[in-house]
Amino acid sequence: MKSTPLTERHIALGAKMAEFAGYNMPISYTSITDEHRAVRTAVGVFDVSHMGEFIVRGKDATRFLQSATTNDVSKLKPGDVQYSSLPNKKGGIVDDLLIYRLDDAPEMTVDGEQSYMLVVNASNETKDWRWLKRLARGLEVKMQNISAKTGLIAVQGPKAAEALQKLTDIDLKSIKYYSFRRGRFAGCNNVIVSATGYTGSGGFEIYAKNKDLVKIWDKVFKHGEKWGIKPAGLGARDTLRLEMGYCLYGNDIDDKSSPLEAGLGWITKLGKTDTFPSKERFQKQKTEGVKRRLVGFVLDGERRVPRHGYEIESRRGAKIGVVTSGTHSPTLDKPIGMGYVKVKFAEPGTKIMIVAGGKKLEAVVTKVPFVEPGV
Repeated sequence: MKSTPLTERHIALGAKMAEFAGYNMPISYTSITDEHRAVRTAVGVFDVSHMGEFIVRGKDATRFLQSATTNDVSKLKPGDVQYSSLPNKKGGIVDDLLIYRLDDAPEMTVDGEQSYMLVVNASNETKDWRWLKRLARGLEVKMQNISAKTGLIAVQGPKAAEALQKLTDIDLKSIKYYSFRRGRFAGCNNVIVSATGYTGSGGFEIYAKNKDLVKIWDKVFKHGEKWGIKPAGLGARDTLRLEMGYCLYGNDIDDKSSPLEAGLGWITKLGKTDTFPSKERFQKQKTEGVKRRLVGFVLDGERRVPRHGYEIESRRGAKIGVVTSGTHSPTLDKPIGMGYVKVKFAEPGTKIMIVAGGKKLEAVVTKVPFVEPGV
């Protein structure tokens, strides 16, 4: 099992540790609910160094990514970030990812090359790397896997900018959502500070060399103390993303789910001239309609949490789908979940039944996010 540069810090803080994507990761420090609320109301810090990072550069870099991803990479300017997906050739998703346009930095640009950083899910790092290498054949593209030497923390919450500002000359509040700046942070050079995250509460993701990450972590906590900063584990990361209706690879999306089924049509640019895997399948789905949709649902009057894999039935007892994610929402104080259902049952307000063993739980399809961004 792998460790991150911060593993010893987590253990010293008394974190509950467990294996995740091959890494020894903190699940919680105090409680998932406490850490969740810290992020929603103040500021919390996640170690997400297990994520994978690839550098893609070369004269064909933009062309390559246009042909490998669903979103329109040509729209990115230096300093921009884009959420996208890697489609496979069977109408499914290899992974979802972030794409950073890096060639604002002279060291990343040579003779007109374009340069990007891809941030992929930890569990898919090897799979994604092999997939992209295959797609890059014949193109003037250089790829570098920098995952093993790159550390990443996510400082999330409405007070994140105030908590971090004294650590950098970068004007943090000037960084627009889904963009980044590169500079000096916590005494370390060449740090990427990105206005991104997977919580819906604002904040930043900070990319640095592994050797600098402990120093950055310690200074973040020292300077953030007056803002009520707390460490947060993967448990709170999951409840926060689910309240926002954000997909988790392996649960809500996978190699058999279409981005159009998953509500990711907004990152599937069928109008771009570049061909990408399964583009024709997705065009057909858009024209004819999909047969199932990923929906959110709420259980009122219940305390039992819907779990991944539970069947979903109509009120008449017909099998109509399956739960992909579920949790108890600390903000709403009730169970929530997501799952795929047949299109006729996807309308908000539709009553459905979650089959939990021998018990059937009443639920109502609802729009996502379950809570407003920034809450």
